[in-house]
Amino acid sequence: MVPGQASIDRFRRDLDAVVAPGATIGIAVSGGPDSLALLLLAAAARPGRIEAATVDHALRPESRAEAEMVAEVCARLGVPHAILTATWDEKPGTAVQERARTIRYRLLGEWARKRGLELVATAHHIDDQAETLLMRLGRGAGVRGLAGMRRLSRRTAAGVPLARPLLGWRHSELQAVCAASGVQPIHDPSNEDEQFERVRVRNALAGTDWLDPAALAESADHLAEADTALDWAADGEWRRAVTEVPDGLVYAPGDAPPEIRRRILGRAILSLASEGDTDLRRRELNRLLAALETGGTATLRGVQCTGGAEWRFSRARARRRTKPSAEIGAVEGQ
Repeated sequence: MVPGQASIDRFRRDLDAVVAPGATIGIAVSGGPDSLALLLLAAAARPGRIEAATVDHALRPESRAEAEMVAEVCARLGVPHAILTATWDEKPGTAVQERARTIRYRLLGEWARKRGLELVATAHHIDDQAETLLMRLGRGAGVRGLAGMRRLSRRTAAGVPLARPLLGWRHSELQAVCAASGVQPIHDPSNEDEQFERVRVRNALAGTDWLDPAALAESADHLAEADTALDWAADGEWRRAVTEVPDGLVYAPGDAPPEIRRRILGRAILSLASEGDTDLRRRELNRLLAALETGGTATLRGVQCTGGAEWRFSRARARRRTKPSAEIGAVEGQ
């Protein structure tokens, strides 16, 4: 059950680029070919420094047996393994993959934190990155969204970073790692179910000879560099034009371009937010930007925002709501 030495050396370089060699890390293993290859490569490249976990989403009758199969592989490799079982008040009937992803990362983050692991590694690869780019293009995403998945990305709900050391590998290469190691992956029928957007995009990409997944993934890398550069510019704008005041923040936008203004708004909102999650959608920021540029006011994530020559941000007063209402739903002057 040992991959070829060339594959191990290649993977070790990729992993060393995102986490120090002495770190103890968690491996998310579903039992499919990609995550099993990740497990095999990590066990060979970092012996004694990894632990693995499988999330049983409890959405298919076979899921428990699949998790137990992964546990058996881990036992043969000498890798500690945990099965993390999702519990549902009511099993999802819509947005199944999205809701499963949310609970998966929450469980993995909590597990990693309790085990004292520095990060959780997942098996996303070049083909996944290409699919993600196409999906986000179809939604009109900006630079940040089109940058796709990062090799080291934002923290999970439990405060543990996520690493994707296989973003330079093709799915076919990972299948070959499993085959060379004599490991039979699990077949998940949802990977062929076209009710899911990613499956439809995957099939369309496979049937198109003029789109190269490796080239698409390379474009995502270039966009990630552009996103980092924009963050760098926004950092300078924050230092230049944002002032802390007793009740919040004041921003003098000057002639900053819209994307820089948008990033300043996002940072200001998140620094003062008293409600909602930490994901600010581009359309929310666009609506807020339009309101402030015309001198209007709006509330987003519990932050009162006022436009004009200077833009002011403060925590909004607590208010009673008799029925649910959308944040930034009523913007003065619109």
